[in-house]
Amino acid sequence: MKFALFLGNRGFFPERLIVSAKQQVIEQLTKLGIDTLCLPEGLTHYGAVEGYAEGVVFNQFLEKHKGEFDGVVLCLPNFGDETGAAEALRDCGVPIYILAFPDELDKMDFNSRRDAFCGKLSVMDVFHQYRIPYTAWTPHTLSPLSPVFLEHMRQFAAVCRIVKGMKRIRVGAIGARPTAFKTIRFDEATLQKYGVTTETFDNSDLLVKMDKLDANSPEILAKIDFFNNYSNFSEVPKDAMISLAKASVAIDQFIKEYSLDAIGLRCWNDLQLTAKISPCVLLSELNDRGIPAGCELDVCNAVGMLALHLASQEPATCLDWNNNYEDDPDKCILFHCGSIPQKLMDAKGLVVDHAMFKKALGPGFSFGCNTGFIRKMDFSFLSTMTENGTLRYYSGEGDFTGEPLGEGFFGCGGVAHITDLQRKINRIGYAGYRHHVSVTSGHWDFAINEAFQRYLGYEKTEI
Repeated sequence: MKFALFLGNRGFFPERLIVSAKQQVIEQLTKLGIDTLCLPEGLTHYGAVEGYAEGVVFNQFLEKHKGEFDGVVLCLPNFGDETGAAEALRDCGVPIYILAFPDELDKMDFNSRRDAFCGKLSVMDVFHQYRIPYTAWTPHTLSPLSPVFLEHMRQFAAVCRIVKGMKRIRVGAIGARPTAFKTIRFDEATLQKYGVTTETFDNSDLLVKMDKLDANSPEILAKIDFFNNYSNFSEVPKDAMISLAKASVAIDQFIKEYSLDAIGLRCWNDLQLTAKISPCVLLSELNDRGIPAGCELDVCNAVGMLALHLASQEPATCLDWNNNYEDDPDKCILFHCGSIPQKLMDAKGLVVDHAMFKKALGPGFSFGCNTGFIRKMDFSFLSTMTENGTLRYYSGEGDFTGEPLGEGFFGCGGVAHITDLQRKINRIGYAGYRHHVSVTSGHWDFAINEAFQRYLGYEKTEI
């Protein structure tokens, strides 16, 4: 990633602090692998911005480098100049993080005192007037040498990835939602208001693409080889293996032809009745390579999965809020049939005949369920929905504990610990959210909320 570095100045205050401030911020960002874009020497006094004219210079500099930077770090080594900052950044089009350097009690004389505490409030005030969205986390003043600053930058980088990645996205809806699942309803027009274009296809379109593929073609044989390395397919018959490979190649064609960022797929029960497969492992593999794929045509959770993937840079997946865990009020079992990416599992999965469809349809109709266990890890969770023209969401954090599931537990699941789970799950239900929830590894709730509320305009449901 690359951040543009803005340095504010106000001549009443010590401008000699600007050079060291710039050096400190660049060094800290470099530790995180983040590049910096700095105003060339000589274009403004001290390489900083004070007043309207220098704000215009910085604005034009950013315009020249549009698309090269993902965010802006606005540094106030001293009080700074709010008018110059607003003029400089009003058109930048990316998230802005405001950093005010702290004063020190042994350096409160006129030649050393920064007053950035006050200057930050002035910048926030004027940005509010200009309707410039920005990020200003606590504490109000912060040294870039603090570990807190490094964590802020890690989260701010996630904010920038989410905002950049989700301003305009394209989600494929392959098939109709399962008839029984009214919980998966969504409003295309509402999604479009938030920059989410939905491309819809019938499952017959998928079957037609599959039918056109030759079982002995290089792309099908290569896909079979790939899958045999991805998971354990030893129990899958040859004809089901070919059908799974054809379905995977056909879905890849949809993704390429329509430039899809994520998909939702109708995964039952027409694919079981026609191709005699369950596409769970296909969704698992898509998620594993960073293309969010929601089962049961859950387009809204595909949107949430994309945000989680952008935040963590790891795979995301869609799970069911599925079972209590004994009588522990802060634990539950999160599960799905087999769409969990291998990178989130504790070992390579085993692909089997789907237990539920085996019971309903008989054996041999539903090979493709990638079974196993979710690995022990911290995680973030998120779910989105459309209602009354608004895109709403809830989010939070927890950890998968690695504790055992009951003997014979089918599919892929894990024990999740979430503080105050009973209250949260009750609020989720009252607010009308579906039984699905998206997760990824790591704690990213800080970044999710900032990106969704501050920059993308999603409405949060507090849980």
